[in-house]
Parts: sequence; C-alpha cells; structure tokens
Amino acid sequence: MAKQRISYVDPATISDPAMLAELDRCRREGTPRPESQAVRAHVPAVFWSFANSWREVFHKGVCDHSIKELCRVYVSQSVKCEYCGNQRSEKSKNAGLVEEDYKDLLNFEKSTRFDARQKAALAYAEAIVWDLPAEDALWERLHSQFSEPELVELGYFIALTMGQQRWLRTLNIEHHKVLAGTVASMAPGFESTEALEKSKASSDYWAKQSPRLTDRNAAE
Repeated sequence: MAKQRISYVDPATISDPAMLAELDRCRREGTPRPESQAVRAHVPAVFWSFANSWREVFHKGVCDHSIKELCRVYVSQSVKCEYCGNQRSEKSKNAGLVEEDYKDLLNFEKSTRFDARQKAALAYAEAIVWDLPAEDALWERLHSQFSEPELVELGYFIALTMGQQRWLRTLNIEHHKVLAGTVASMAPGFESTEALEKSKASSDYWAKQSPRLTDRNAAE
C-alpha cells in the first residue's frame, strides 16, 4: 500500500466529548467513516466545519439525499478517490439504491437505471467535475427538474465533496484503521480488511478503470 501522508489522530488522545461522539457516529453509521475525520481532527475547526456541513447538506437538506449520494460516488469514480468510492450511504440503501446503480454512474446518460431527475443531477456533477461548458441546454434541463434552492444545495454539495475527495485521494488513507470493527456504510466486498484487499486485487476493481475516457464518451 502507498505510504500514508498525514497521520490519524488517535481517538484515545481526544478529550472533547463532542468530537468523540461524532467519531463514534462515524464508526456506527459511516459516510464519513472515522479515518477521514481522524485526519481532520488535527485541526478541530476543520473537523467541525466538515462534520457540520456534511450533516446539514448531505444527510439533511432540501434536495433528495439519494440524488446527492449518486453525485458523491460519481465524483469518487471520476477523481478516483478510493476511500470515498468504497463507501455507501446507509440512508440511500434503505431508500432503495442498489449496488448496480453505482456501477452505471459513469455511463449515466445511456443507462436505463436512472430517471430524468437523477440524470440531470449527474449531468450537473459532470459539468462541475470535468469543467464542461454549462450551456443553456444544461440549465434548462436542471431547472425543469429542480427548484433553485435544490440547485444551490446540490451544486454546493458537489463542489464540497469534489474538493474533499481530491484532497483525500492524495493522503493514501484506508478503511478499517480507526475505530475498526464495523461494516457501516462499506460497499459490498469492502466490509473487512481482508475483503477490501481481495476486492482491490481484482482485475475489474473500479479504480483500475479509465474514468476520464468513459466519462467523455458518455457526454458526447
């Protein structure tokens, strides 16, 4: 495994009960899992800035959570953030998202798995992630499916998760390293260290694919 670039803060060294409670929530519920927050814990203001934004904008908010979840993993697959891309929202799972949905994300325009609203949201994510022209046709499509408050929240969320994922992928952090022992929000095949290593060694592991080429083809 590549060398980790920033250490985890050991929860045993944290005295703030609120921070410990949030890390325990990450352990029990995931998205995010504890490792990324254990890195942010080096700076409490960063820890809480992310935790609060993630709670209010991703888990809560005015736009459908599952649409935001699809956009989150679309970003993961596009920027190859393996840490984020190997997590799944339990809330979206309970709402009906299945693993096959995630496998079709980079070819969303041609997929039969997504409805018009989901495809519009993913086109929004595509334009933001890949710096594609945001022309009238895109905005007409978005306004036909979403209110302006929803578009504000969704655009902000895509930008937030894209920035965080582009950062996290440089750190070489991994699951099951901090407060290990739960499978909360782990993608199928990544529930333990052993399962994760086996999945990553597979020739069809998603991060071994070429997202840029696939994404461009889907957009054309």
